[in-house]
Amino acid sequence: MRTVVVTGASQGIGRVVATAFGAQGDRVVLAARNTDNLAETAADVERAGGTPEVVATDVTSWDSVSQMASSVAALSGAADVVVANSGVGGPSGVLWELDPDEWDATFAVNVRGVFLTAKALLPAMIEQRRGTLIVIGSISGKRPLYGRTPYTSTKSALVGLVRTLALETGEFGIRVNLISPGFVEGPRLDWVIGAQAEARGVSPDVVEDEFKAQSPMHRLTQPSDIADTAIYLASDQSSALTGVDLNVNAGVVMY
Repeated sequence: MRTVVVTGASQGIGRVVATAFGAQGDRVVLAARNTDNLAETAADVERAGGTPEVVATDVTSWDSVSQMASSVAALSGAADVVVANSGVGGPSGVLWELDPDEWDATFAVNVRGVFLTAKALLPAMIEQRRGTLIVIGSISGKRPLYGRTPYTSTKSALVGLVRTLALETGEFGIRVNLISPGFVEGPRLDWVIGAQAEARGVSPDVVEDEFKAQSPMHRLTQPSDIADTAIYLASDQSSALTGVDLNVNAGVVMY
């Protein structure tokens, strides 16, 4: 039985990814701040056939992430797979009008959170000389998104982090890869669509159709698309892939 750690597992993509690993029969360590929602994810993982372990974790806190890593060590010695999924959307607005504290808070979760997660869990993985780290990024790290410099900057940072970490850990049998989702259907995208619709004075359906039109397939990305890719990256079938940034976005971004 593999031990899989999923941060940001309380909802959205994280919940779907965790449940997908549960369906593989894995032990899934569910890490997030919202323990009520984690209980719901745990039930999904168990129904799928996995073994859930709930560990309340604040990825911006080194003490909290260290305690999570200690829990993983007590369970199995080391994680076999880590999915660093925690993320926030951050504030919206042109850069010169942003609150510096909100900028810092976005980086604290989206970049520092990945750094701390990797720092805490990698030593045991290095010792066992195997493992896979999968980071969830965004197509917004590769193209401009008006009024969202904090978010896009964090997602750009993850590209460099993943490539460099892949170089540093390869000799220990560890692979590090990035998934860049597109417009993923769910509550967060609903919020984005609603905010844009309100700002422009149009119907949310109009904005959603515009998002779909950016895809050659005229569709949104599903959370299950991200989960399927994570399962692949954690498998032996992707053993030659490291330092890769996979676009999972129905063709919205192809580079």
